[in-house]
Amino acid sequence: MKLHFKYNIHLACKVILQEHLEKFGIPYTDNGMGELHIDGEISHRQFGKLQASIKKYGIEIIDDHKDTLVEHIKEVIMDLVYMNEKLPDSRISSYIAKEMNLSYSYLSKVFSEATHTSIQNYFILQKIERAKQLIIDDKLTFTEVAWKMNYSSAAHLSYQFKKTTGLTLTVFQRIIEKRERGFSGTDAFKQE
Repeated sequence: MKLHFKYNIHLACKVILQEHLEKFGIPYTDNGMGELHIDGEISHRQFGKLQASIKKYGIEIIDDHKDTLVEHIKEVIMDLVYMNEKLPDSRISSYIAKEMNLSYSYLSKVFSEATHTSIQNYFILQKIERAKQLIIDDKLTFTEVAWKMNYSSAAHLSYQFKKTTGLTLTVFQRIIEKRERGFSGTDAFKQE
């Protein structure tokens, strides 16, 4: 039997954090956007146990201001890409600057220094990942995906998809179809 899952990574992380904070008796307030406020003081021992217990889930506590900004930028982008039925028409630079109430040039500089890529590139990668999810899980057409991801056309989506993944949309779709039917091999890679 094959099971397919659709998941919300933000919700999963939030639940994991809540469970671990409660497990260690650490009172907190959820401020949203990947930020928790610890109500009161916690011991170094509690902090160490919490840090060790969440690390196995790929969750880290950030104590550097610039790293915090980078993670916040990523959260804003992820929420934008995954939590909206359709991406808004606004530019990513304007959207992030408004959401974070900081200048985009400063945010862009911090992000690039920390990640060695641009905010725009990270945004495109997330859009392509979301496009894959819409094709696989929701079985949307390329035109529908292009509309949801705010591409000017299916051709524009196709161009960016190929540039990012090295595969055309058609080849990607064939691979998924063959995987779902249980086939393997290289015939899915043949270009039209």
